[in-house]
Amino acid sequence: MSDTSRLLDDVGNRVAGAEERLFAHVYDELLALARGKMAREAARADLNPSDIVGEAFLKLCGREAAWENRRHFFGAAARAMHQVLVDQARARNAAKRGGGQAALPLDDRDGAVAPASHTDTLDIALALVELEQADPRAARVVRLRVYAGLTLPEIAQDLGVSERTVSNDWAFARAWLFDRLKSTNE
Repeated sequence: MSDTSRLLDDVGNRVAGAEERLFAHVYDELLALARGKMAREAARADLNPSDIVGEAFLKLCGREAAWENRRHFFGAAARAMHQVLVDQARARNAAKRGGGQAALPLDDRDGAVAPASHTDTLDIALALVELEQADPRAARVVRLRVYAGLTLPEIAQDLGVSERTVSNDWAFARAWLFDRLKSTNE
């Protein structure tokens, strides 16, 4: 069994840290795939290949990860990259027509995520890719909290760390994202 196949199995079996190891292992191949996709896309691309890889990987790991083999994984990655480019084009076209920006909550009230801050989903996705580079665990906490709707205790259990650690990661990630998004929107 190849390293990639083992990592794919680990991701499917939800082994702690498997997504991050898989990302590091396949990053160069995914980057080459993204460059090829961008070369074939007719639409203007505002994202660079590494942004597309990051967003596509988040899409892949955000669902039930059950890939039969390496070929199946890379096929799914190519489709996810295409979807990232399509989503980007739609967002660009919507902005031309005056908006329709989606609200994504990043504020905590009474232990639940509340929609106090309205920010473009694409901006958040791009910032989350950057956060992934700076602090992978904090980025995972954001994904589990915002996109999966898990509570801090549930995230702590999922990541195998203390609730205090998750709370600190959540506070750091929120501050980091707010700062990053503020500079993006200025």
